Amino acid sequence: MRYLIIVLLAAITLTNCKEKKTEKEGMDSEPAVLISPQQKGEIPVLTQSMEFITSDTLRSGWNTFIYENRSTEVHFLLLDLYPAGKTVENTKAEVLPPFDEGMKLIMEGDMENAVAAFGKLPAWFQEIKFKGGTGLISPRHTAKSTIYLVPGRYIMECYVKMFNGEWHTSHGMLKEIIVTDDTTELEEPQPTITLDISSTAGIVLRDSLTGGKQIIRTNYVDQTVYEHFLGHDVNLVRYENGASLDSLIKWMNWMDPRGLRSPAPEGFTFLGGMNNLSAGEKGYFEVDLTPGNYVFISEVPEADKKRLLRTFTISN
Repeated sequence: MRYLIIVLLAAITLTNCKEKKTEKEGMDSEPAVLISPQQKGEIPVLTQSMEFITSDTLRSGWNTFIYENRSTEVHFLLLDLYPAGKTVENTKAEVLPPFDEGMKLIMEGDMENAVAAFGKLPAWFQEIKFKGGTGLISPRHTAKSTIYLVPGRYIMECYVKMFNGEWHTSHGMLKEIIVTDDTTELEEPQPTITLDISSTAGIVLRDSLTGGKQIIRTNYVDQTVYEHFLGHDVNLVRYENGASLDSLIKWMNWMDPRGLRSPAPEGFTFLGGMNNLSAGEKGYFEVDLTPGNYVFISEVPEADKKRLLRTFTISN
């Protein structure tokens, strides 16, 4: 009997301990807090044809855009910060028509009247600030770029051209995005490679290039407007032996009738980069450098003569 009482008391004590532990765990544990991609600053963007599938609202601060191109054409994404009071409807009504008219005239070989058509752009168009994005990205590839966004109204765009010379923007690659005062939790990336770009020195690498996954910081030492009415950017392109760099240089000038027009030149795979930023700004892009031939090139006329082209090779 005495033994039975001892066993019973031990069982009661053990049960009470378990109940107290469970109660304590219940008091200490809190419901899991779900953090949205926007709060993290991780922004997936998808193109299946001629569109940007992504969130309409983002937070300010550092944001990483993971751009997946599932289409059959080369694309990029560029974020334009619009002046107060202007929206995507202003773009459709006031900006797209002059660009459409101008490109049609370029295709016809009438450069003089094409320049006059571009002169019809509204005065506020000059107030747009380019805030970066990805470089050119080939079909079935994904680009990853990190940029800093201030609050405001943005337009995400791609102005690569279709086989007939018409702009992708005129076929749906134009999306309005609101960036709020709330900030992301994303911290500025830690680069493995630093690259400077300017209108005077061109593309300058500050570190040795090695194979593997790299985070490349792109410092915009300055910015200027070239003869194609835009500034410089950085695109990373892998090329096959025998591919013509001259054909790539020519294709990177949108004012050429064949420039930025599908199909892209043979032997080149576009791997992203950092789109236009203002002087003094910086952005980051991630790449996996496997053995092969590569070139950093800016989307400007005659990039080689402006020192905005730099080739390199990753060995086995």
